[in-house]
Amino acid sequence: MAPAGTERRPRTARVDVAIPVYNEAQVLEDSVRGVHTYLTESLSQTFRIVIVDNASTDGTLPLARGLEAELDAVSVDHLAEKGRGRALRHAWEGSSADVVAYMDVDLSTGLEALPPLVAPLISGHSDIAIGTRLGRGSVVERSPRRELISRSYNRVLRAVLRARFTDAQCGFKALRTDAARELLPQVRDEGWFFDTELLILAERSGMRIHEVPVDWVEDPDSSVAILRTAIEDLSGTWRLRKQLTRRRLAGLGAPAQLLRFAAVGAFSTALYVGLYLGLRVEMAPQIANVLALAISAITIRPPTAASPSPGAAAGRWSATTLRASASSPSVWPPPPPCSQGSCLSRRTPRPWPRRSHSASRMRSRRSCGSSGCASGSSARSAGPPRSASSE
Repeated sequence: MAPAGTERRPRTARVDVAIPVYNEAQVLEDSVRGVHTYLTESLSQTFRIVIVDNASTDGTLPLARGLEAELDAVSVDHLAEKGRGRALRHAWEGSSADVVAYMDVDLSTGLEALPPLVAPLISGHSDIAIGTRLGRGSVVERSPRRELISRSYNRVLRAVLRARFTDAQCGFKALRTDAARELLPQVRDEGWFFDTELLILAERSGMRIHEVPVDWVEDPDSSVAILRTAIEDLSGTWRLRKQLTRRRLAGLGAPAQLLRFAAVGAFSTALYVGLYLGLRVEMAPQIANVLALAISAITIRPPTAASPSPGAAAGRWSATTLRASASSPSVWPPPPPCSQGSCLSRRTPRPWPRRSHSASRMRSRRSCGSSGCASGSSARSAGPPRSASSE
């Protein structure tokens, strides 16, 4: 029997905590041991720590295998490709826990936020819970450049995708497993934009998202390329915007096209401003301006009007030809429609044989007589010529 005062509450649910890693041999052991100790002492549910290795080349995988053999409730999965989204998808799809979560291996987010992150999911109050560095009560220590990029990116999300959450990219999130299974098939990104796409789709599906203010300290040795990640996130934002717009405006015709062009203008402006503000911290204003304009032009391609189908084009040409034929009695019967590759000329075939040039001149002189005629064309009828035998 356990000593008095050490009894734990019954563990009625299980939480799987995924830790995606790529070349993190220097910090992996200390981080996993710290998380394992904290969860053992502070979490009232059973847990499992899943280390997901994304094709590391620095000895991360053997070190993770050693931790798996030594510590209870620690498992290791290895993937041959990189991508945080890919790692989380792999860990969550195969989970049988009630709640799935993840955290960054550098433990920039304080672990004391984990119990309040999991609690509303266990109780059924919410479907998703996320840590936020931009909410009231958050204590954050990071560089001005990273602060500016983070705030600018989340403003873009609110302006372009109408996001209602405050922090999309904090590496500290949890979901009910049933919600994860509903959302994961819809998420296309396998990299850093995975979080944002998941949250946007959850909001559009009517799921409830709970935010927990966190204490967060920037890791000066982080291997994340902030600027490249921001550009990839903005590109993903535009791709998701087009996807959602197409889905919502399907079948609306011309108004949909107009709204799409308006969305391109709004997003391109927001993208340029965000890029310029981020680049301005590191370089001269002129260079930042040129790069922001170039990246915006490459990333965003305005929607083009759909080209008509061959059948529609042929139909319009036939209608035009019929109108012209009706106004010109010399072109009758009307020509058949000319589809792609079916004819080389739109000239109307005549139902009678073509006359030679000399026979035409002789007939013209006979029809005009000695007094002459004002117009050879007026003396001739619109019908077919008479044969030589009929004269």
